[in-house]
Amino acid sequence: MDIHHSALAAASPLAANAPSSPVDDAINSWFDPIATTFGSIIFFEITIAGATFPFVVLWLVAAALIFTIYFGFVQFRAIRVSLEVVRGKYSTKTDPGEVTHFQALSSALSGTVGLGNIAGVGVAVALGGPGATFWMIIAGLLGMCTKFVECTLGVKYREIDEDGVVHGGPFKYLPVAFRRFSRPVASVLTGLFAVAILVFGVVGGGMFQSNQTFVQARTATGGADGLLGGPFAGLIFGIVFAILVGLVILGGIRSIAKVTDKLVPGMAIFYVASCLLVLGLNAGRIPAAIGEIFTGAFDPQGIAGGIVGVMIIGFQRSAFSNEAGIGSAAIAHSAVKTRRPISEGFVALLEPFIDTVIICTMTALTIIVANQPSYREDLGEGEIGGVALASDAFATVADWYPVLLAIAVALFAFSTLITWAYYGERAWSYLFGRSKATIKVFRTLVCVFVVIGCVATFSKVVEFADAALFMCAFINILGLYLLMPVVKKEMKKYLADRRAGTLNDPDTVDAVPVDDRDRV
Repeated sequence: MDIHHSALAAASPLAANAPSSPVDDAINSWFDPIATTFGSIIFFEITIAGATFPFVVLWLVAAALIFTIYFGFVQFRAIRVSLEVVRGKYSTKTDPGEVTHFQALSSALSGTVGLGNIAGVGVAVALGGPGATFWMIIAGLLGMCTKFVECTLGVKYREIDEDGVVHGGPFKYLPVAFRRFSRPVASVLTGLFAVAILVFGVVGGGMFQSNQTFVQARTATGGADGLLGGPFAGLIFGIVFAILVGLVILGGIRSIAKVTDKLVPGMAIFYVASCLLVLGLNAGRIPAAIGEIFTGAFDPQGIAGGIVGVMIIGFQRSAFSNEAGIGSAAIAHSAVKTRRPISEGFVALLEPFIDTVIICTMTALTIIVANQPSYREDLGEGEIGGVALASDAFATVADWYPVLLAIAVALFAFSTLITWAYYGERAWSYLFGRSKATIKVFRTLVCVFVVIGCVATFSKVVEFADAALFMCAFINILGLYLLMPVVKKEMKKYLADRRAGTLNDPDTVDAVPVDDRDRV
């Protein structure tokens, strides 16, 4: 997701990146008690074996472990099935929906693969040592099953209107899950979830990402004395960036998918190739680095909480990177063209593997081998220190190579922004209706906040948005627990039909029960 949850970071990310203005200071001062109080509730901390960490991390990782056991380690057993589905082996031209399996995966990945895969991992390695990488991988593998569950449900209870536009994700399955308590409870919890997604889509996905893009671009072009150092540079950059964003989000998920299905694979391949280049130049250090990752994962020395402390740092990075359990990715996956909801669950489980197991691990390994043994001492302030560690690693290739990193950061931020704009739009539709007028209002709001992000910091507003997003985890995972038997039934039927060779037979597809449809 790669929006840096400042309530958990060493420093406020925006405050560390840009000078504040009197307006920034006034808004931050007014919002400070609100953000601090709300953040302390959502990110309340517990201590285990001397390691102190937010309870939400345990909530996310425990859910991933429970789902993994309940579904019989499906993320390891069904990799072949996932690859078959994502390349369209079982798809037909008449499947209802808006985007292909591959496009849905690319759109969801564009919301999770971002700057945090670079900066956040750098911070994790510096604070937790190489061993944090091991636990990051473990949490990513477990999170694959959480994505499997939530994205299946996102398709299972979706609605497709007369224009072919899909309305799915948590806004459809959470009311079903919580209706067993009462209608008011279902409405309140789903409403809170929608408000949180909306707030984060505009602030965290819009303002923060544009801020990070501008800061990285300004740094790469000479800083305050460079090309983007003028008094109006931020405003001009923000307007241009907002226009680009507007051109993409105007067409909804279909337009976003057309961009992301090319942008995401391209930027991922470029970034991984860059990491491999650094690793190739430091090939002699790779065996020692891998050894440090494994030994550091079980080293009781050198960090508060010992082994548990290292484990928590790795788990925290993974949870904040791939969004497994937040519920947001189910919005993008729900638009897929399919008659089998579970098919998208198999596609979605690939997401944490790509985001965390591959990209985050490549970042960690690159930093370790290129910066040995100084990655702890070189850590700067907050997330910016994490970017610096990665930049230093790429600089071992050539002095100009960090400029390419800045370009990658800009692409990561852009893809994250447009996907979160869509998530926010779905939340807006749930709260205010689906009329064209209300949708235009929201899209305009996103573009305005993109411009604001390039000229202001409002760090306390971003902290509030961070906390709002992780409030979603408590609501969403509870709903997943209540509906996981539905997913298990679909999984068993799908795998049985695959063995029988009848996956494309419409008569074998389970429709959503009428009573469940009526509840949504």
